[in-house]
Amino acid sequence: MPTAILSALAEEQAGLIERLHDPVCHRHAGREFWCGQLHGQSVVLALSRVGKVAAATTATALIERFAVRRIVFTGVAGGLGQGVQVGDIVVASSFVQHDMDASPLFKRYEVPLYGKSHFGADVLLSQALLAAARQVVAEPRFVHGVPMLRSLGVHAPQVHSGLVISGDRFVATSEESRALRERLPDALAVEMEGAAVAQVCHDFAVPFAAVRTISDRADDSAHVDFGAFVKEVASAYSRDIIEGYLSQPRL
Repeated sequence: MPTAILSALAEEQAGLIERLHDPVCHRHAGREFWCGQLHGQSVVLALSRVGKVAAATTATALIERFAVRRIVFTGVAGGLGQGVQVGDIVVASSFVQHDMDASPLFKRYEVPLYGKSHFGADVLLSQALLAAARQVVAEPRFVHGVPMLRSLGVHAPQVHSGLVISGDRFVATSEESRALRERLPDALAVEMEGAAVAQVCHDFAVPFAAVRTISDRADDSAHVDFGAFVKEVASAYSRDIIEGYLSQPRL
């Protein structure tokens, strides 16, 4: 059974489809699913699209239609945690929907009828992504080969592991990010898909992990051209981390 590589935007997977051996494109649920071989592993590349519902739809299709045995999400996120800066990488250890609030029937953030708010990432899968990410940022050629990192003053990207939060809102003001840090002080990064995919994978008992490149600090101090960052930086991270992960002997 294949491994699914999932991203919200095509730019976040740039270069991976071109590297597929024997690629075959299947169209299902209004989406394209690219099946093939990458580093000797059977993979399915797909775009979740943006937001929790779209991501849940794609994850369900990957499991039910393509019988994937694990899902790995790669893309960008806004930094929240102290010391989590633009150009850093966050590997999720768990996920929370920061816009889930069914109170007073349930506690804030608790997903109704699940009895919990946090959905954990698969430990072994996350460890493999951490190892791949650390290997990538340790290579001087990577930073030197990505001019935008140097222009942003990023000379030694850091790799973090911890809570990633998701919601159907693009967080882009200091007020919003401050409120999230106050309510969820352990959160390292915020994005729009991960917690939904984590819940689907929990339901189907499919291992899930996610790696996110920090594109901004999720506030109005951001000065990075988002499109350029995804194209020039995040896509390079994703390509090298995913290839490093698939190259590991354990697979």
